[in-house]
Amino acid sequence: MRCYLQAFLLCMVFIFFSLVYVFNQLASTLEDRDGWGLKEQGIPGGRSHDDGHLLRKRPGLAGRDHEEGHDRERSSSPGKHHGDERSHVAVVACGTRLEETLTMLKSAVLLSKKPLHFYIFAEDDLHEPFKNALDSWPRTAQTKFNFTIYPITFPEKNAKEWKKLFKPCASQRLFLPLILKEVDSLLYVDTDIIFLQPVEDIWALLSQFDSSHLAAMAPEHEEPRIGWYNRFARHPYYGKTGINSGVMLMNMTRLREKSFKNDMTTVPLKWEEILMPLLQKYKLNITWGDQDLLNIIFHHNPESLYVFPCQWNYRPDHCIYGSNCQQADQEGVFILHGNRGVYHNDKQPAFRAIYEAIQKYPFGENMETSLLQPLEASLRTTTNSYCGRASHLFTKKLKQSILSVQQEVTQRR
Repeated sequence: MRCYLQAFLLCMVFIFFSLVYVFNQLASTLEDRDGWGLKEQGIPGGRSHDDGHLLRKRPGLAGRDHEEGHDRERSSSPGKHHGDERSHVAVVACGTRLEETLTMLKSAVLLSKKPLHFYIFAEDDLHEPFKNALDSWPRTAQTKFNFTIYPITFPEKNAKEWKKLFKPCASQRLFLPLILKEVDSLLYVDTDIIFLQPVEDIWALLSQFDSSHLAAMAPEHEEPRIGWYNRFARHPYYGKTGINSGVMLMNMTRLREKSFKNDMTTVPLKWEEILMPLLQKYKLNITWGDQDLLNIIFHHNPESLYVFPCQWNYRPDHCIYGSNCQQADQEGVFILHGNRGVYHNDKQPAFRAIYEAIQKYPFGENMETSLLQPLEASLRTTTNSYCGRASHLFTKKLKQSILSVQQEVTQRR
């Protein structure tokens, strides 16, 4: 009997130490994986403020493989399941773009009825200002969105070359599919965007993609006689007048999976393989940096691009010489893009009026009386310019969006 008891005890000791060994190995594997994810991108740590229940002020990792929001939502990765109603919006902010970016985010929050997730890529000294500003917004606004702040990161080997391309940080957008690996679909916008209708309306265009589409953008120009690419480009570009990347809707799963035709090799290349060779080949011939690289890619892969109308990316070029965006003439402007710095100078007062109206609007006030009416009065003073004469196109969709939001607020009460 004593022999059986000793054998049993020896077995139990063996099983115990075996379990300890297995758990130690598992922990070691997870630790190595986490360390690799951070080392790969050189990220000391980011800030994640996730979920619509105001789970804020919890620091987390941000990077290719690790982000607090994604770790806590592993069972429903962003953008991958039909149950996720959020629109996922990314922006890249450097230098003096803090206030401009906050105004863009504010326009999205004011008009959207469905929840939003913001992916904010910013220089390190802007992280705290972004966090403090967004955390200071009233609870009624904060319940409509969550956000994650990331550092600016480029492939280590060529980081300096990517950062100085066109404008500081601008080419960060090219690497979003490689950084946000958990995200299926994403709307990238420049900092100088103002939403004049809910974000979910452009997000819905994803459902119009056919099996070959992996991104959507608007043409650079509607009128070839004033087009830049067709008159001056020294590299391939998409279509007749090129495309503008200030508003870019992406199915990033497809983008990561596709092999792209190119003019460098007969072998199609993956997204992470094609970017640096393209830059090396064309860097002396490109003017608009990452946008030019996107034009080159989709020139050789036109079937992969869904082209949406100019009203989704309406810029001064569409009215500076007279109205030349037919869809906006019929239905109004959906998204305003104030490139060329027009929000901050006097060259296009109608664009500046829209920006300042959103920026100055106090959260919680009646949007019809505190935003729309003052804006319409301001726009009436801009009719000495071509864009000012077309300013009714700016408020057409905005008015509908505001009335819709006001009605929903009234019904909830």
